[in-house]
Amino acid sequence: MKPKSPKSIELYQIMLKRGYPEGFCDEITKNLNTDWTAQRMIGYLSHYKKLPMEEIVDEMLAILSDRNRIMQKHEMEEVNEKWNMFLSEGFDEE
Repeated sequence: MKPKSPKSIELYQIMLKRGYPEGFCDEITKNLNTDWTAQRMIGYLSHYKKLPMEEIVDEMLAILSDRNRIMQKHEMEEVNEKWNMFLSEGFDEE
């Protein structure tokens, strides 16, 4: 697993200050280990004083699902671009 990003470390500190167990904070930030995913969770938490841990886990899963959907979309766009190039140019026969 890749190291935690600066935003992920910030999320960890926010969660600790709100009284969540250290192990729980660590698991959440291991999964939300990029600036983009951690910032999404920080934004979510900013609307609430204290949430049940189950709701934080649920939001983490939603964020990861969004990230995966975006990554798949980008992959499909690349494949589509290559397919369109193939259709317009055909085989590269030299």
